[in-house]
Amino acid sequence: MQAGVLLDAIRPHVGAGGVPGAVVGVRHDGQVSVEAAGTTAPGGGTPLTGDARVRISSNTKPMAAALALSLADDGVLALADPVERFVPELADRRVLRRLDGPQEDTVPAERPVTVEDLLTMRLGFGFVFEADCPTVGAAARAGLGIGPPDPSVPLGPEEWIARFAELPLLEQPGSAWRYDLAYAVLGVVLARAGGRPLDELLRTRLFEPLGMTDTAFLAPPDRLPPCFAAGEDGLTVFDAAAGNSRWSAPPAFPDARNGLVSTAGDLLRFAGALLDGGKDVLSPASVAAMTTDQLTPEQRRGPSAQAFLTGSGWGYGVQVVPADDHGAPARYGWGGGLGTLWYSWPDHGCAAVLLTQVLPPSPGLVEAFITGAGNALTA
Repeated sequence: MQAGVLLDAIRPHVGAGGVPGAVVGVRHDGQVSVEAAGTTAPGGGTPLTGDARVRISSNTKPMAAALALSLADDGVLALADPVERFVPELADRRVLRRLDGPQEDTVPAERPVTVEDLLTMRLGFGFVFEADCPTVGAAARAGLGIGPPDPSVPLGPEEWIARFAELPLLEQPGSAWRYDLAYAVLGVVLARAGGRPLDELLRTRLFEPLGMTDTAFLAPPDRLPPCFAAGEDGLTVFDAAAGNSRWSAPPAFPDARNGLVSTAGDLLRFAGALLDGGKDVLSPASVAAMTTDQLTPEQRRGPSAQAFLTGSGWGYGVQVVPADDHGAPARYGWGGGLGTLWYSWPDHGCAAVLLTQVLPPSPGLVEAFITGAGNALTA
């Protein structure tokens, strides 16, 4: 499969179809192709190029998970470690009696939160869809980032974790899958376990070994197009282009949930490392664990999982989608809320990425991308 095949599949959604421009990249049997279509802004005259740096938002999570597994491979931490080993602020957690109850009505946690709980997003805190939850509202008011990424928030890791530690958990550790705050906690754990800031750990243990020279928490003053929010009146600017972007200055808190910028080429280098069994950064066993569903059937049926995973599974930082009865092959990967998507089809030795900069991603565009890839691989 070549990038042009997927670009043709999504072309009706580019330009007047919903996003001003899109980049598609494919790595198939070790061969890489990248193509782009459209412009950087609605009605604009600047073409979107294949080497564009974009805000990858939640595509940050798989990279943070890979870093955690790399540290585990080297014995720096273990997935079974209690989080409080590295973040004592999170010892002796309390848990709400009920989601819609007051913050003060709690019971003790039945066990500590573990590193694996963070990787699988079974921390016991995250988005709530089934009830009005005052504690989630308190998290938003505390500036913990319940919503789209904003690297200009002034909280550093120490202040962020201190504020989170003041809140109870929503449910017992390990019991339910909830998006996505666990990865902010994971970033703090990794920085403390590794003895260096998260951005430095990612750079030295992941990005540099894989040649991912365009991936960072900071966007240099070139190649970063503007990002848009879709609404009833069309597209409005969510974040400006390089130079005036909120990603133009180093963040106070390098956020493992959603903070990175990257390119199609770099994302395919990361995806390729997983397809190749970990290459220079992970053991094959860690890759296998990362890309295996870790959830129970009950957890896959939970409200947050139904909203984000649509009944599929979750490994360590990636969605795990089994083959279906209609011939669609098994895949793993994840997307970003600012308009990015990556999936790998391991049985076909293939990875593909889609990069746009529109919040939220267009369901029609995403479906066309996934269906186009599946059809090309099984033709």
